[in-house]
Amino acid sequence: MFFNRVGAIALRQFYLARGSPARLVPMFAWVAIDMLLWGFLTKYLNAVSSAGFNFVPALLGAMLLWDFFIRVMQGVTTAFFEDVWARNFLNVFASPISIAEYVGGLVISSIATSALSLVAMIVLASAVFGLPFFSFGFALLPFLMSLFLFGIAFGIIGCALVLRLGPAAEWFVWPIPALISPFAAVMYPLSTLPRWMQYIGRALPASYVFENMRAIVQGRSASGVGLSLAIGLAVVHVVVASWIFTRVYWRAVRTGLIARYSAESLS
Repeated sequence: MFFNRVGAIALRQFYLARGSPARLVPMFAWVAIDMLLWGFLTKYLNAVSSAGFNFVPALLGAMLLWDFFIRVMQGVTTAFFEDVWARNFLNVFASPISIAEYVGGLVISSIATSALSLVAMIVLASAVFGLPFFSFGFALLPFLMSLFLFGIAFGIIGCALVLRLGPAAEWFVWPIPALISPFAAVMYPLSTLPRWMQYIGRALPASYVFENMRAIVQGRSASGVGLSLAIGLAVVHVVVASWIFTRVYWRAVRTGLIARYSAESLS
């Protein structure tokens, strides 16, 4: 792997953002809307609840972490879509760049965009609604690492889906976070779900993150086993996603479909 090629993919995204500031708006606008919406909701719940339970870290904190996962995933897919929208995809793979280098560049782009979004969310949620984000302590590191790897995995899956089915398939990618959120137990314990949904949820690293986050909010300690399992599952997801993307890419090359990638469908 040549890291200058990896950097070139990420650098292209930087030049695109610098040349069109409108590309920066989604990184901050949507997360700000989510923080304000859920922040005011948690303030209302605190006002009407008589249980003395603080909903800010439980709900607003959960939404912040889930938005972080979404930003990581969309950081990968949006960088990929830039090549799709510009009809630049064939040009990229006509160069000596390898699949690993290209995906590595997408991941670096995602690190930059998701980090900016995370900082913006923490500042807004802490300053306006008093979210004690750092009260989770060292558990924050496995929380963020698990969700980051999980987001990278689904970002790569989204890229593979569009590569296999064509540019129009991007509309299958945007709803992915909404589709998996019920299984990830973002806002409620995993035990709330029907048993068949719990089985799916236990295969998702995010469910362990949010279960442990709620444990800390309730005054208990995080489970080291659960967090280790979350990171392990996230790594497995990344490996499987990378294998799928590689298989889809080589199929497109072998069948000649990649040469017609500007078409609406590759079926």
